[in-house]
Amino acid sequence: MSCLALNASFEPLTIVPARRAVRLILDGKAEILEKDAGKDFRSERQVIPCPTVIRLVRYIHVPQRFKRQVTNMFLFARDGYSCQYCGRRKSDLKGRQFLTRDHINPLSRGGDNSWENVVTSCSSCNNLKGDRLPWEVGLRVRTEPREPNYVHLVWVVRKVTQTQAKYIRMFYGDRTLRRVSGGRVNNPLKIIS
Repeated sequence: MSCLALNASFEPLTIVPARRAVRLILDGKAEILEKDAGKDFRSERQVIPCPTVIRLVRYIHVPQRFKRQVTNMFLFARDGYSCQYCGRRKSDLKGRQFLTRDHINPLSRGGDNSWENVVTSCSSCNNLKGDRLPWEVGLRVRTEPREPNYVHLVWVVRKVTQTQAKYIRMFYGDRTLRRVSGGRVNNPLKIIS
């Protein structure tokens, strides 16, 4: 059970466990906007519906510019779970092939672990490239790597319900959701039922 937590301004903040959401509600720090019909949290004296979307009563300041470390989860999501050299997707890889992190300018040649220097690569392309530059072995990076925006980092890897997606779309709009979802307008995020 997960619950979308919105700021007082309706800005999506994060996904929290339903029990944490209930605690925020009981403490008077949040209100329920959407609930899971038929599921309740019960105590001796009180019944609270299981929340799927809550809104904080007081506004919480969120820094606008937020630098995130490069993690494989966010890197693969940024690159659409596909190799940035040959274009094969995670689902196309067979046997011992898998997605890896590749440094365009290898660490052994002074490269760093920044968003602009790493791309998703299948294990075959990464092994072919080794510690050389892509063009030295006939490879070309398909898209210029850059740091994804905060919205992309936070929401592209989240699993949300249709109801929760409605609030994310309401705050960020269709354009941002298309960008986050790689163009899948009807399924903007990983939707679970």
